[in-house]
This record gives sequence, C-alpha cells and structure tokens, in this order.
Amino acid sequence: MARILITGGAGLIGSNLVRRLLPHHEVFVVDNLWRGKLENLHDQGKSILPNPANFHQLDLTDYQNCLKITQGMDVVYHLADIVAGINYVFSNQYFLYRQNTLINTNTLRAAIENKVKTFIYVGTACSFPLEKQQEVNCPPLKEEDTYPAHPESSYGWSKLMGEYECELAREEKLIDVGILRFHNVYGPPCELSPEKSQVIPALCRKAAKYPAEPFIVWGSGQQKRAFVHVDDVIDALIAVREKGLNQGVIQIGPAQSNSIREIAETIVRISGKNISIQYDLSKPEGDKDRTADFSKATRILGWSPRVDLQTGLERTYRWCNEYINRQR
Repeated sequence: MARILITGGAGLIGSNLVRRLLPHHEVFVVDNLWRGKLENLHDQGKSILPNPANFHQLDLTDYQNCLKITQGMDVVYHLADIVAGINYVFSNQYFLYRQNTLINTNTLRAAIENKVKTFIYVGTACSFPLEKQQEVNCPPLKEEDTYPAHPESSYGWSKLMGEYECELAREEKLIDVGILRFHNVYGPPCELSPEKSQVIPALCRKAAKYPAEPFIVWGSGQQKRAFVHVDDVIDALIAVREKGLNQGVIQIGPAQSNSIREIAETIVRISGKNISIQYDLSKPEGDKDRTADFSKATRILGWSPRVDLQTGLERTYRWCNEYINRQR
C-alpha cells in the first residue's frame, strides 16, 4: 500500500482524488485552506481520512513545512496553488507568481531531499502562449505549442515554471515525474465565493441565488474555453502514475470549446428559472479561445473525456444549489 501525499487535497480536484485513492492507499493531505475546505473531505460531518494525523494545515511557501509533510511518502500529487477567478488573477499578479513559484519549488525540492519516488505535477492551459489563444475557433493546442513562451498572466507563467523545474529534475534523474496540463476543470465540490470562484461555479451560484443576486456574465460571453469535468481529470491523475511518468507534459482537456454565453444559457435552462442574463463589457474576458489536442493523452494514458458538458453542468448546478440552500 503506497503512502501518497496530496497537496491542495481539500480543493475541488484534491478532494475527489482523495476519495478515489483511499480504498487502495494510505493517503495524506496538506492544504492551507485558502480555497480548499475541510468539509470537502467529510461525509455526513465525519472526515473520510482514517486518522486526524493524515491532514496537515500548512503553508507550503515554508520549505521546512514541505520537508515535514513529504517525509516517508512514496508519491506526491502536487495540486496546491493559488488561483481564483479572472478578476483576482489579474489584480494580484505579483502575489500569485511569487506564491506559486515558492510552493512549487519548495515541494519538489523537499520531495527530492526525502527521496520520494514519484512526483506528479499539475499545470494549466493558461501557460500556453497568448498569441495562440487570440482567435475564436483557433486550432487545438498541442504540447509543443508551449514555446516560445508567452502566457497571458503571471499565473500561467508560475505554473509553466513549475513544469520546467520538474523537467529539469527528471532530466537529471532526481525523481520520476508525471506532468499533466489541465484545461478548465469544473464540477463539485467547487468554490462558490464571489472573490475566488471561477466561471462555472460563479454562474451556478448566481442562478441558484437569482433574483437575490443578479445573473451577470463578465465580458461579452463570446470568449470560449475547453471545460473538463473533475471525474475525467481524476482518471488522468490515476493513469499518469501508472503509464505516464517521465513522458513530458501531457495536456488534459476536450478538443471542443464552448462560449461563456453558451455555458450561461445552459445553466439558466438547467435552473428552470426565468432569468435575465446581463453582460458586463467592462469586465476582463481573458483569452479568446483554446481547446486541447489530447492525442498524446490518448496514446500514452488511454485517456479521453467521458463526461459530456450537459451532464457535467447538471451535476454541478445541482450540487451548488443544494450547498447554497444548506447555508441559508
């Protein structure tokens, strides 16, 4: 039974990964709870972790903390980072870059120091060059499209530098490395706060609360993204450990994108409410469009998306609506 550490394990992806791994492995979680929540690791008010000592609330920008929590581990799934909605990202560029760079380099260095066998790093499609995402219906992105590098945000840069450092460690045979680059992940349990939520959870929240909260879409709604359900992401995280180590970056996402307008209209239909959609053109939209050529994921991991967008949005809205109703 492997001893597996999941950084950021109380977040959307991390908590789902914990649930998938727990029956077969000894799982440990570290999370500073900036965005993750302990309740994501609970069922009916009780922790799903077998022992309170399996959870650590620590700041990974402190190297000593990273040394402590990686000691004795066989595998580290490094999911922890600082990220939120587009407004937060572009309003906190220096903070995001510095925090994520420290988190990434400290965790990898500590894993190497403690002779952890396997390190799995999660990157982001935000690391692709701005120029390759500036037209609607642009060609699906391939891993080799990354360079020359020019991410739009410091978040994209920080995650790209994390990939680069992992590749350096792999090349020097310091540790076995798996690198996945995710497109826009969604699904429950998601962050719903106005300050930190990303687009699908934010729109689900607005629909669930409407008319108490107006249903406002940032930008024109024409911008498009490739959305991948968290269940598909967990499949990839399991597969990369089994089949994808030391194979370079493997991106995970669908080959088709959907406009934010389409997402908003679908969520409104799912809600069953008579909602008036407003578009705030003063707000940032980010990149125009991006999709994934996931042929490398299929070839190496046997991966392709399974959860269609309609089904995924229905599940996400239902969870968000139930969560909001419980808080009232």
